[in-house]
Amino acid sequence: MKNLLFVVSLFMVGLLNAQTGTLTDSRDGKIYKTVVIGNQTWMAENLNVDRFRNGDVIPEAKSMREWKKADKEGRPSWCYYKNKTENGIKYGKLYNWYAVSDSRNVCPIGWYVPSDAEWTQMTDLLGGESIAGGKMKSTSLLWSTPNTGATNLSGLSLLPGGARYSNGFGYLGTFGDWWSTTEYDFGTSIDRNLSYVTVSADNYARNKTDGFSVRCVKN
Repeated sequence: MKNLLFVVSLFMVGLLNAQTGTLTDSRDGKIYKTVVIGNQTWMAENLNVDRFRNGDVIPEAKSMREWKKADKEGRPSWCYYKNKTENGIKYGKLYNWYAVSDSRNVCPIGWYVPSDAEWTQMTDLLGGESIAGGKMKSTSLLWSTPNTGATNLSGLSLLPGGARYSNGFGYLGTFGDWWSTTEYDFGTSIDRNLSYVTVSADNYARNKTDGFSVRCVKN
């Protein structure tokens, strides 16, 4: 047990000097911050792109009617929180799961949307799901008070971008959700959820029609 604690302590010290970098998305020239956690390299910002890797456009849903239509047809879609472009600048876009799971790939070349197991690999290195959230959350004032336990020790700088549901938007400033590619059943898939009042990084089965943030991992 002492040896395990020593190894974990060394890893946490290493996080304080985390290896950071950038990637440039060839689709639009956008530059994203990146961070290395263990043997994974993660985007340190939410994805904010409107087309797949092959150049095909991902349709924007600018109204509840358009969002519901995409959901009913099971096709990719994205939106800004409350359809306001300024929210995209801060938090990136919200994507339904059909965009995340599409074989055309929503991430930049050399990157992909992680599975639930890959999220767990990362949270295990941060001490486990019950406490990892605090190390993943940004200390930004974009999180509502009290932003419990937020240290951003991981360098991921996760923000509370809220969500889009079939009946509207919710939780900007208080919660953030990020898709994984892992399906739970026919209508749901697994995400990761962070809250302004907890330090955990929980996974839940969410409707594939919900709109959440996306982070990509390097191949």
